[in-house]
Amino acid sequence: MSKILVTGANGQLGNELRLLSEKHIPHHFFFTDVEELDITDYAAVEHFFLQHHIEIVINCAAYTAVDKAEEDKKAAFSINATAVENLARACIQRKAKLIHISTDYVYDGTAYLPYKEDHPTAPVSVYGQSKLAGETAALTVSDCIIIRTSWLYSSFGNNFVKTMLRLGKEREVLNVVSDQVGTPTYAADLAATIMVIVEKAAANQMKLGVFNFSNEGVCSWYDFAHEIMRLSGLKCMVQPIETKDYPAAATRPYYSVLNKTAIKTAYGIKINHWQDSLEKCLSKLLDK
Repeated sequence: MSKILVTGANGQLGNELRLLSEKHIPHHFFFTDVEELDITDYAAVEHFFLQHHIEIVINCAAYTAVDKAEEDKKAAFSINATAVENLARACIQRKAKLIHISTDYVYDGTAYLPYKEDHPTAPVSVYGQSKLAGETAALTVSDCIIIRTSWLYSSFGNNFVKTMLRLGKEREVLNVVSDQVGTPTYAADLAATIMVIVEKAAANQMKLGVFNFSNEGVCSWYDFAHEIMRLSGLKCMVQPIETKDYPAAATRPYYSVLNKTAIKTAYGIKINHWQDSLEKCLSKLLDK
């Protein structure tokens, strides 16, 4: 049995992990958010590790307000970098393993082929820069895996899918960016993959390094929104627009498709197509 700390447990991924943890009875999970554990406070982190004898950390905590980060750089780096440093220091001291969640925003978004893990990082936003700093801190842990993901959504929390469902009920027409391309990631699918990694970590068989994970397939935000409306039966018409017609404080990657060959090979996993996973998520949301 391993003692596993999950940070950011009230977020989309944390909640999906909480559901799956019920099937992993041999392990003892500690689900924490800032109310239970402030990971920006090293003394608090150190005390928690000592008190609970933590062996594996799954760091889902993140500052994800991409536009707000441009003005609030200190907060973004505090959660996305300093907090990771604190977890890394505690992991090194306790010889614990670290599973850290990162983002496609560490790439610059100018590629035309799916990003491999060894592609040079060049974040173009404060959010991306803070997440890259967090990766650097995480990699100081000898037993560490970083998972870069993209366009995360779930039946929990606030996300693009929920926003589209709400706006689709309120409006007849909706403009959505069509020249930013990537792949949506259902947090439940990512959580399932993390649980595969947890079992490997508990058996001291975790493959280390940086890995990409998203669902399969490629789409634009416009395509994503159009499919949400179609599957949910909403009559709202989605119209494509260009990024220049939707100004935002932070620069978004134009291309953020991730190559998942490495994680599929290392952990023997099969990844669902984004449309199939979207349908599963919508069935949960529309049943509520």
